[in-house]
Amino acid sequence: MNLKQLQGKELSFNNILDLNSAVELIKEFSAPAAVIVKHNNPCGVSEDKELSRAFKNAWECDKLSAFGGVIALNRKLDLKTAGLIAKSGFLECIIAPGFEAGVLGLFKEKKNLRLIELKDWNVISEPEFKRVSGGMLLQDKDLLVLDENKLKLVTKKKPSQAQLESLIFGFKVAKHAKSNAIVLTVGKKTVGIGAGQMSRVDSVMIAKNKAGKHSKNCCLASDAFFPKPDAIIWAHKAGARAIIQPGGSIADNEIIAACNKYKIAMVTTAFRHFKH
Repeated sequence: MNLKQLQGKELSFNNILDLNSAVELIKEFSAPAAVIVKHNNPCGVSEDKELSRAFKNAWECDKLSAFGGVIALNRKLDLKTAGLIAKSGFLECIIAPGFEAGVLGLFKEKKNLRLIELKDWNVISEPEFKRVSGGMLLQDKDLLVLDENKLKLVTKKKPSQAQLESLIFGFKVAKHAKSNAIVLTVGKKTVGIGAGQMSRVDSVMIAKNKAGKHSKNCCLASDAFFPKPDAIIWAHKAGARAIIQPGGSIADNEIIAACNKYKIAMVTTAFRHFKH
């Protein structure tokens, strides 16, 4: 990678892991976007016409978790966005394809903050490795891209075009959150993320609690299928109006019936992400 550190302390092992996760996620978006990662999970993501608004939306998703996090931007960091970031509190790293003149001056007092310039944002298709006791695992990288035309409507209620766009955005985020992953979105911004839980319903509950009142009329993305309808009940309590999930559970009929009961639209993708 064409990576250059412009400021701050030496990158730690964990910094590099978080930066990698943030960069892999932000590659999913073509419009100006901001990603905030903490402990290898996204805690705020937004795509917008303006980079400053994308960052503001991402930060407001979960300010508590964003503290001490890593920010990735897919546009050159401008003064307006940098001003918002500078007022946001403690951060470990900011990575962007460039920094406008004057931006570095805003962060000169934050001497430990790592500012990273990354010009090469190409998607790398090389295999992924994980070390295990006595050996190593190898698998193909998850490069699956959602095709809107292949989504299957399985409920009586159909999502609106705006909801469909929000669902697809949420599914991109869920791809990069540790399973079990649940992502609540309003438009193209996350409002609550539940990740890395041992049960999917717990992830829904965490995402709901993170979102609070902002989950009203939200969309919900799940990285893998629902094993039971209990998660749909909690999705309804959160205010979800549309859901995207892979489908394929033996309980699919119960899941669909629960969505119909609560007048929630649901589409299935026929493939999962399930990041470990």
